[in-house]
Amino acid sequence: MKPKLTTGLDVSDRYSTYVTLASGDEAEAEGRVRTTPAALRTVFGGTQRQRVVVETGPHSPWISRLLDELGHQCVVANARMLALIHSHPRKTDRTDAESLARLGRFDPRMLAPIKHRGEEAQAHLAVLRTRDAMVRARTLLVNHARGTVKSMGGRIPSCSTRSFARMAGAHLPESLVPALEPALATIDGLTRQIGQLDRRIGELARASYPETEVLQQVAGVGPVTALAFRLVLDDKRRFTNSRSVGAYLGLVRRLDISGDSDPELRITKAGNGLLRRLLVQAAHYILGPFGPDTALRRWGLDYIRRSGGTGRAKKKATVAVARRLAVLLHRLWVTGEVYEPLRGAADEDARKEARTTDR
Repeated sequence: MKPKLTTGLDVSDRYSTYVTLASGDEAEAEGRVRTTPAALRTVFGGTQRQRVVVETGPHSPWISRLLDELGHQCVVANARMLALIHSHPRKTDRTDAESLARLGRFDPRMLAPIKHRGEEAQAHLAVLRTRDAMVRARTLLVNHARGTVKSMGGRIPSCSTRSFARMAGAHLPESLVPALEPALATIDGLTRQIGQLDRRIGELARASYPETEVLQQVAGVGPVTALAFRLVLDDKRRFTNSRSVGAYLGLVRRLDISGDSDPELRITKAGNGLLRRLLVQAAHYILGPFGPDTALRRWGLDYIRRSGGTGRAKKKATVAVARRLAVLLHRLWVTGEVYEPLRGAADEDARKEARTTDR
């Protein structure tokens, strides 16, 4: 049943502001509370069941779990959908809280509510996020070292990122050694730490999430991508149709259709950025020179040919393959089937031949 009270909670790091609405237009209650579990328990514990609306943010995962535990209906509003609040001409914490309450009381679907994962899954996903931060920091330092050496007329030979610290040392101009040796040492340390995290992620996937083995049947999908897919989606039953996964991860294009106008826009990039990057990386491998022959690879290469074979066509094909890969992984997770790399390839070849004949 719909709760009689609706509360908007505007969350900040130190203090949060709440406004509670009943059936009338006036506020039933309002105030400020410290953003701590103990303080929120004091305010919301023991009160009658109500709908509490909070905005996505760093604190929303634990706050939503706490409010659910206290018996309230917590609605976590997608921040992307709250332009009405963010553009308010007289924006204050109180007006934000009241706006959340009014929107939540009218129709929570307008807030595109999300469901946070459990505490254990959040902790495991933090391991993947730490690895991602380390990989990006290492890439930044590698690019810095290469660019700095080039600016002095030198050049570091092509090599893998893992061996970069060892290879680059012999090619540093003498004048740059004091500046770049600390960077190389940091790159070497990050590489060791990333290797340890990779082993930890592999052990975590095998011990706690055996279903990731099904996902790793697909070439280009390793323990990191498989575990990220499992943790980000959290529940395979949340999608009634596997095709919805691509939109959930922001791999579909934006729409701005008005009358006869339907411009081709970029993808939405909604959802989890980490998993989206991992799927795009897997798509690069599938379409690359070392990708094995699969129906997905054939489809992607045909997409590039039909689009003219330009660099832009390759980028679009990579995103399209990443989207199809997301759908495929969800389907494998749901069914637990043995992956057949060339399944459907014969039908696709027949359709291509038919298109050629028609021309």
